[in-house]
Amino acid sequence: QVQLVESGGGLVQAGGSLRLSCAASGRTFSRFAVGWFRQAPGKEREFVAAISWNGDGTYYADSVKGRFTISRDNAKNTAFLQMNSLKPEDTAIYYCAAGRWSRYYYSQTEYNYWGQGTQVTVSS
Repeated sequence: QVQLVESGGGLVQAGGSLRLSCAASGRTFSRFAVGWFRQAPGKEREFVAAISWNGDGTYYADSVKGRFTISRDNAKNTAFLQMNSLKPEDTAIYYCAAGRWSRYYYSQTEYNYWGQGTQVTVSS
């Protein structure tokens, strides 16, 4: 079992930055890929970024490529999402998730464990 807790969300002006953290419990965290997803009001939850178990592979949605960076520190059982040049359309609840690595890393069904989410609000 892996339990995930996100933190670092908040209110920021457009163009600003936030760094989200995803703290995991359980010694098996380093075996799992980690994904970040987000859900805006009235919209479906969507893929944002994913990182392989050892950090060698990182993948991004086109909408955040070049602005967001996903990383992890397995020694600290923590994953991160650095978000720069934020836009109002980035406003959403952000969720981290963990699961066995899959080529379908962008699909929510590939992840077994989910955090409760953290709110990110970007004002214009």
